[in-house]
Amino acid sequence: MTDAPMDWTLEVVVVPVSDLGRSIAFYRDQLGFALDHETHNEHVHLAQLTPHGSGCSIVIGTLPSPNQMVPGSLHGVQLVVADAELARAELVERGVDCSQITVFDERDGGTFFGFSDPDGNTWSVQQIRARGDRPLTARESRGRSS
Repeated sequence: MTDAPMDWTLEVVVVPVSDLGRSIAFYRDQLGFALDHETHNEHVHLAQLTPHGSGCSIVIGTLPSPNQMVPGSLHGVQLVVADAELARAELVERGVDCSQITVFDERDGGTFFGFSDPDGNTWSVQQIRARGDRPLTARESRGRSS
């Protein structure tokens, strides 16, 4: 055993939705997530989408995990952007109903706004300006498929 800690990565968040097509359209077309894949067979009908610049994807559709959660019951998933005003304006332009920007703390990381998907799953968007210069993932890995 080594002294170095093992790397742990968060790869997928399951988001419970009631209508896969409507949800793909929302996350892909309105939020700008990349549709990594959509799988439809006798066992599952699901889609994996990844926010631009993220190392973590979401999965929506029919599979055992989401079937245990009520559509709209996921709250507080957080996205991070370098510029909250620009991100909010982009989403509003795409038809997403966003809350006003709130500054809880003037330091970097203290600015937030939120939105909900068509089922009522809620998302929080935090501004961390440092991510504009120092993203957490390599730029060439964006839009990857797991």
